Amino acid sequence: QVQLVESGGGSVQPGGSLRLSCVASGVTLGNYAVGWFRQPPGKRPEGISCISSNDDSTYYSDSVKGRFTISRDDTKNTLYLQMDKLEPEDAGRYYCVADSLDYCRGPEIPVVRYWGQGTQVTVSS
Repeated sequence: QVQLVESGGGSVQPGGSLRLSCVASGVTLGNYAVGWFRQPPGKRPEGISCISSNDDSTYYSDSVKGRFTISRDDTKNTLYLQMDKLEPEDAGRYYCVADSLDYCRGPEIPVVRYWGQGTQVTVSS
C-alpha cells in the first residue's frame, strides 16, 4: 500500500521556520516528480513547489519563492520542504504529493497520483 506521511507541521510566529518531511512507503519517490500542495482555510489546495526526479530541477510558486526550499533524499525515500520567513498567509494544511512523471512542469503537479494526509501549519503572533 502506498503511503505518504508528512510531519513537521506546527505553530510558529511570523518570520519563523519549519521543516516539513514526507516519508514514502510502497512507492519509490526517486521515480517521480514530487512536491507540496498548500490548502489555506476555505480554499482549494494549490501546488507551491515541485522537484523533478530526473535532474532535481525545482519550481516554486511566486508566493513562496525565495523563502521555501524543496529537496529530496532518495536514499531515505523522503521529501522535504524547508520553510523560512513564514508569513500568516502561509498557514494551512500542507500535502506531500507525487506525480506519475519524473519531471515537473511547474510548481503545481497537474494531476496528483498520490496524496499524503497532510500536516497543519499555523502562523500567528
